[in-house]
Amino acid sequence: MTITAASCIANGRLTVRSKVVLTAVPENIVILPASCNSAFLGATSKTPSSRHVFSLGVLGGYRFLCLFRVKIWWMIPRVGKSGCEIPMETQMLLLEITEDSAVHDQISPDQTSTSSNTFYILLLPVLDGQFRTSLQGTSANELQFCVESGDANIQTSQVFEAVFMNSGYNPFELIKNSVKILEKHKGTFCHIDNKKIPMHLDWFGWCTWDAFYAEVNPHGIEEGLQRFSEGGCSPKFLIIDDGWQDTVNEFRKGGKPPIEGIQFASRLVDIKENSKFRSSGSEGTCTNLREFIGTIKKKYGLKFVYMWHALAGYWGGILPSSEAMKKYKPKLVYPIQSPGNVGNQRDIVTDSLENYGVGVIDPSKISDFYNDLHSYLASCSVDGVKVDVQNLIETLGSGYGGRVTLTRQYQGALEQSVARNFRDNNLICCMSHNSDSIYSSKKSAVARASEDFMPREPTLQTLHIATVAFNSLLLGEIVVPDWDMFHSKHDTAELHGAARALGGCAVYVSDKPGNHDFNILKKLVLPDGSILRAKHAGRPTRDCLFVDPVMDGKSLLKMWNLNKLSGVIGVFNCQGAGNWPMKLAAEETTPAASTPSPLSSHVRPSDVEFLEEVAGEDWNGDCAVYAFNSGSLSVLPKNGSIEVSLGPLECEIYTVSPIREYGQNILFAPIGLLDMYNSGGAIEAVSCRMDASECQMNVKARGCGRFGVYSKTKPKYCMVDSKEDDFTYNAVNGLLTVKLQGECNLREIEIIY
Repeated sequence: MTITAASCIANGRLTVRSKVVLTAVPENIVILPASCNSAFLGATSKTPSSRHVFSLGVLGGYRFLCLFRVKIWWMIPRVGKSGCEIPMETQMLLLEITEDSAVHDQISPDQTSTSSNTFYILLLPVLDGQFRTSLQGTSANELQFCVESGDANIQTSQVFEAVFMNSGYNPFELIKNSVKILEKHKGTFCHIDNKKIPMHLDWFGWCTWDAFYAEVNPHGIEEGLQRFSEGGCSPKFLIIDDGWQDTVNEFRKGGKPPIEGIQFASRLVDIKENSKFRSSGSEGTCTNLREFIGTIKKKYGLKFVYMWHALAGYWGGILPSSEAMKKYKPKLVYPIQSPGNVGNQRDIVTDSLENYGVGVIDPSKISDFYNDLHSYLASCSVDGVKVDVQNLIETLGSGYGGRVTLTRQYQGALEQSVARNFRDNNLICCMSHNSDSIYSSKKSAVARASEDFMPREPTLQTLHIATVAFNSLLLGEIVVPDWDMFHSKHDTAELHGAARALGGCAVYVSDKPGNHDFNILKKLVLPDGSILRAKHAGRPTRDCLFVDPVMDGKSLLKMWNLNKLSGVIGVFNCQGAGNWPMKLAAEETTPAASTPSPLSSHVRPSDVEFLEEVAGEDWNGDCAVYAFNSGSLSVLPKNGSIEVSLGPLECEIYTVSPIREYGQNILFAPIGLLDMYNSGGAIEAVSCRMDASECQMNVKARGCGRFGVYSKTKPKYCMVDSKEDDFTYNAVNGLLTVKLQGECNLREIEIIY
């Protein structure tokens, strides 16, 4: 028998906190302690191999949430109740253990949680040396783990730290603590708390991709920036996406119809910009990239300009025959996809490159390549880079020491070059959802959390929102999840905008020039171009972790986050508009899911995790809850609730502000800017000064527009920036409103009783 403080394997059973989790555990499975409540699971084999699949035993009887790679690039969530529902390429598995949920239960009452008798078990397949791990289920409800190196010459017969296992009573604390334990133990990556956060996240942005795709050019960019300016909502950061680089496609034949996927065989010829950005053509937009960026920064007040490139240089790597590229010793390599890459949904990019090959930079020269590219871009006043197509590297590891080794070489070189050439860790990672990258991320602080926003695909909009929310459970502990761009003028613009407002992420769009909805944008962006970004990654509320908010026909998606002094909850009706990949609609969907009837749920202040951390010592336990769309204000005890009912593609955002009690009569809670989705993001500080004659509440806030607070009693007067100002007071619900005029500076609001 092998024992840790909280888990053990005995008599073919894996037990955690006295609950039997797995039965029929094979004798070759080993468990080693990692900390007081956590452990590593591993296995031994009689035969060395570059790829092993080991059974951990039979899993059943527990609700689970897993995050798995549906394609080589991207994770999505799935919920279920048995091992057979766990897909290949699962990279996080969270089990809910309740008093009556387990099979083969052996537990005494004093060993359960005194609050709810519910705890959670987290399984994270991680990196073990040169091997990478993933989880998968079988039709017999077995839970398996797969370890692979990606190089036939890199073999092993044993792995002892393949799957990390931990348990706890708060699922969010459990995931955070687990990632921090792994950070310290493995030393190959860093928790988001220990990374430098890029400043572009706090400013409104524009990405050129959906506006122009690869046809991006200086004239179109200038036109777009001008139209934003005319609408009074100017971006402060710009991503010039794919289409600016000097590339060639050797496989395109003139006069012949294009072959699907052939575009991904294009390769990089030079690190400098293509002719669109360096010609002094008839329009005379610019003579080179440096001049162009300098011009638009000065003219449109841009603070940050990022340029796109792929981790391998371009989709198909770099051109081996290019004179400018030869110093990087490129070699044509044909990707080798693992069974996991092709076991779920195949992807046209990797399938195409299997035929055309990739011009791979020699690992010994990858640092030189990134440094040359980034130093050139920095000389052109570029501030950072968005680096795409990252998971391609896992298919190129054969002959280079395997997928983990090659990924670390590339990622380490990338991070070092960004640190050397750009300020403030200005890097956005993309298409990087493999654990090779996740657990090799030492400095990268921002990464895309879902597949692209696809404006022409109506069935993918709700999947996008739900995917990011669930993926943020894991990714949000390692990076700031990037929600991708969206269109402000779109059928689902409000849904996307509201989600990003509480996602704790960058807010940027990809509108075509002149095709904007400034009413949506001005709920997200202040007049100075800044945004009200929440503190953490927006994640599903605890009661949504094990339900399907896209296909079960009954569940609304609720997300929570914190601001400096309040919480925020977003509620979204994502049902009936799309189906998860690899999941039949008939599996869980009731007939109601296909009808456009409203769905209902309840919102509670307790849905906001860790609210007490921002509430302060004067909190009386109650909260003021302000609904953005309806404008209603309610006072609720922490465990109280209000009902919300939403039609298809509708949403509501609730600011949850702890009510602070001062003296005997003053009950006070700041709400924030009432016309911004994340109202509470405007609040910077609250203090109170009392003497024998009066009580003065001081609120520091930023922005302009209608500013609201909850006050149980009507004050004598209000002052804004030391000048008495008019206010309105609703004696029925206690909403006090003042109008903040002028600039978006930090404002001093005094409310005197």
